[in-house]
Amino acid sequence: MAFIDYYKILGLDKNASEKDIKAAYRKLARKFHPDLNPNDPEANKKFQQINEANEVLSDPENRKKYDKYGEHWQHGEEHEQYARQQQQNRQQYGGGQYSGFGGGYGQGFESFEDFGDAGGGFSDFFQQMFGGGGGRSRGQAKYRGQDFTSELHLSFREAAETHKQTLTVNGKQIRITIPAGVENGQTIKISGHGGPGNNGGPAGDLYITFAIANDSNFKRIGADLYANVKIDLYTAVLGDEVTIDTLTGKVKLKVAAGTQNGTKVKLKGKGFPVYKKEGEFGDLYLTYEVQLPTNLTEKQKELFTELSNLQS
Repeated sequence: MAFIDYYKILGLDKNASEKDIKAAYRKLARKFHPDLNPNDPEANKKFQQINEANEVLSDPENRKKYDKYGEHWQHGEEHEQYARQQQQNRQQYGGGQYSGFGGGYGQGFESFEDFGDAGGGFSDFFQQMFGGGGGRSRGQAKYRGQDFTSELHLSFREAAETHKQTLTVNGKQIRITIPAGVENGQTIKISGHGGPGNNGGPAGDLYITFAIANDSNFKRIGADLYANVKIDLYTAVLGDEVTIDTLTGKVKLKVAAGTQNGTKVKLKGKGFPVYKKEGEFGDLYLTYEVQLPTNLTEKQKELFTELSNLQS
């Protein structure tokens, strides 16, 4: 019976931590889960191998035994079984030799292969090494359910307000609250709303990734917003008030006389809501774009010429 390298199945080395094992198992289990590969026998086989590897390596007692014997597991297991049987014989027969065990250790034992697979998708290797009472009983092995992923599209304005939405995931409706300030590409976890667990194991989780549309007026970086404001030459030279759009409505802004093209101003607290921080907002940064007049009349040209002569 061939030795099975459980570390190799999960893509790990022997120094992997419990966290590494858990992460590798969850990643591979999602990839090869039968629900996602309904007509792929190879994926189903791989899923069984992944579960078996996790059953051994995620249990400290099983892993210790596996690491102790490694490729020499057969002799190690036979020695342990022989020692246990001898202890039982001594207790039963007062220390005498039991005739059922003649020469060296291992005689009189049948391979678990002779009994076939008792179900559950575990290999003969697993049954022989752990079926006799390793860590957890394989009949009681509990497996976490599959994680689900979903993409939720929001408008720019929807992302700026806390609101509720109803999603349909795997045929079930889930009503969630979306906090103001979520970002494009951000993923949140809804615990326990993934696939059901096996053998009484916990349900998986639902991971929702947000896709937020761009806005024609604002560019968003974190909680700060950026926008361009066009002003005419006369406002830039003489100064005036302009009305601008913010996320929460229009406001009037005073433009100083002599404002140069590209001048930047900041409106504190007029940016995007800060994620999960009630009442906190980023800032709005405005850049003035001075628009030069076109299609001048002859009179306007004369005046600009006069201004030019005065300047020189």
